[in-house]
This record gives sequence, structure tokens and C-alpha cells, in this order.
Amino acid sequence: MSQTPPTQAAPTQAGPKTSLPRTAPLRARAEIDLAALRANVRVLRDRAPHAALMAVVKSDAYGHGMVPCARAALQAGATWLGTATPHEALTLRAAGITSRIMCWLWTPGDPWREGIEADLDMSVSALWALTEVTAAARDAGRPARIQLKADTGLGRNGCQPADWPELVAAARSAEDAGLVRVTGLWSHFACADEPGHPSIAAQLNVFRDMVTYAEKAGIEPEVRHIANSPATLTLPDAHFDLVRTGIAMYGVSPSPELGTPADFGLRPVMTLAASVALVKRVPAGHGVSYGHHYVTSDETTLGLIPIGYADGVPRHASGRGPVLVGGSWRRVAGRVAMDQFVVDLGGQQVPEGSEAVLFGPGDRGEPTAEDWAQAADTIGYEIVTRIGTRIPRVYLNELNGLREPAGMHEGFGDYDDE
Repeated sequence: MSQTPPTQAAPTQAGPKTSLPRTAPLRARAEIDLAALRANVRVLRDRAPHAALMAVVKSDAYGHGMVPCARAALQAGATWLGTATPHEALTLRAAGITSRIMCWLWTPGDPWREGIEADLDMSVSALWALTEVTAAARDAGRPARIQLKADTGLGRNGCQPADWPELVAAARSAEDAGLVRVTGLWSHFACADEPGHPSIAAQLNVFRDMVTYAEKAGIEPEVRHIANSPATLTLPDAHFDLVRTGIAMYGVSPSPELGTPADFGLRPVMTLAASVALVKRVPAGHGVSYGHHYVTSDETTLGLIPIGYADGVPRHASGRGPVLVGGSWRRVAGRVAMDQFVVDLGGQQVPEGSEAVLFGPGDRGEPTAEDWAQAADTIGYEIVTRIGTRIPRVYLNELNGLREPAGMHEGFGDYDDE
């Protein structure tokens, strides 16, 4: 199918300007702006001023790099870290991070004793998990910190309301035996990213009821929490004692329906770029990439971008994924291959080694992760999380100390001081 790619410059997204230092040329890189991450954490803290903030750094901090992002979030005032697996949490401990860390996706035989010895807060959703963690506590000779998860309507992990009395009673017995300390009661929304969805109010009511039941049974939690990123941004009634911020911390909107990152004062943290590997002139009628799903309509120039679906560029965005090359938006021409894809430069002669920006904050007219999400019929979460290990992370604006110096939190214009 013949196509003519757009050649107009992309509209510039509104938002604060930054001057990011250029790094040494690389085949490809993901620049991680830790100053933006810290600023996002502060914005999210302001959204929930009466709750503590948990920075969720699961899945290698949504592809951004778990340890550097965890440290940056703590510098900006997060007091908890959250991971999915115990192995992620233990990696944080091995890196010397001493903050409270909660992990919630446990399977039978997982390292409960190691979690106890590492002072992790471990989620328990069923009696089998309570049995395993209490056995590990006996072996370790010290109590485990656990948080009981309630399934208030998501239908994923968590204890059903009908089974809650049994789990609460067993947890109380384990507390009385000195084997556990129930530090939290928590749940997760199903549709907080869909404003006005009736399940939101229904889940809040169920959560309050389950918390009340547990507290009347003698559970005294340090924290009660249900708010994820969208609930932190839009549902103050759901903030309770702690909010868990994941994708919003990285400057990606939880949902286009809720607003853009700029609408919430957030800034995308990751910029994905590559060096143009080859530019060549081809005649009209020339097929491009596997299957020849793209055929040039006129004599033109093609640019080869040396990353592909093995690096996390979604194959579903073939023919649609936007790239900023030579000051103009181009689209993926034909199929995304494992290690590379092609853009039609429309006759423009771009020097090899020029920067091709797949997505970033939008300041320089580049596409954003949301643009790629739309091109691939997915969500921004997946776009940033899927960027693979062949792409080096280049960290910008790191701080050596634990806390930022006074005066470093007034906006994005102070980067040169960091």
C-alpha cells in the first residue's frame, strides 16, 4: 500500500522548558531525568497532603531503572517504596536502601524468611500465605510485618469479603503468638482511571467496611491504603493514610480521560532516542521492510533507526509510530523488525548519526509516550515499561545526598544547579 508520510513539524507540547545535556553518541539511549521524577513526586505529595506517599518502583521502575528512581523518589519526600515481587524488594535492600518497602505479589515457596530478615512489609491475601509467612517467622525467630489485602472488587489478588473474617481471625492469632505484626490494610481500584465509574464508590464502601471489621477484631494498622496514581490525582476521599503512586511519578498520565501530564503539573521522565544508522535514496515503488506493507509513492530518502521490537518498540505501531527526525515528525514505514525500523524522510537528507527521538516530554516537538500508545492501541504504561535491557539508561540530574538542597523544588528551571 502506497503511503505518503507527514512532513510537518510536530506541535510542541505546552510545559516547562529544560536544557538537557547531550550525552555521548550511542546506538540508542533512554534518558531518565531524575529532576523531573523528583518534581513529580512533590506534585503528587501536594495532591495528597495528609497521606504518606509510596513510590512504586516495580518492573524496574516502569522501565526507568529501579534503584536510581527509588533514591530520587526518597530524596523528594516519598517515605515508602512499593514493588510487585519480593525479589525486586530484596534488590532494593541489597542496594543499601533502608526505607519502608512493601511487596505484594507472592507465590508459594517465595523467600518469606529473607523478606522478614530484610524488614519488608509483605502482603497477605489468603490463608496459604499467612501459613507460609508465620512458618518463616518461626524459623527467623522474629515477627513478620504483613499487610492484609482486601479484594474490594478488582477480582485480582486480595481476600474476598466472604473470606475476610477467617483471614483476619488467623492474622490476629498470629499476632498474639508474636509471629506477625499487621502493619496495613489495603486494596486496589479497578476503574479509578475512568472518572465517575460506579465501581469506584462501590469499592470505597467495601474497603471501609472491611477495614472497620478488621479494626473491631483488634487489628491496629499503621496504614490503610487503596489509592493508586489516578485515585491520588482525582479522588481525595480515597487517600486514607498512604497513596501508592506508580505511573504518574514517571510523568505519564494514568488515562487520557483524566488529562495530560501537563494538566496535572507532571513531566515525562523518559526520553527514548536513537542515532540514524543509514540514509539512502530509493526510487518510487520501492518496498520497505518485511511484507512490503509500505511502498514508496515517489523517489524519496529512507532513514534506518537501529532499534526494534526486541528493544521494546511495539510491532503493533508498524506504519504508525511517530519519530522526530531532522526537525520533522515521521512515521514508521512498514513493519517494525526485531532490531530496526525505517522512516520515510520524504526526500530530506539527514546525516547519519543524527538523533531520532521516539518519545519524550514534548518540549522539542518530539512525540510522547501517549502518542506511541495511541499508535499501538495500548496504554502509556506499556510503552515505557517495555523498553528493553539493550537500551542503556542515561541518568540526568542525579543528586549525591539523600535530600535536595533548599530552593531546588520551585520548578524545572533550576536543573543547572543540580
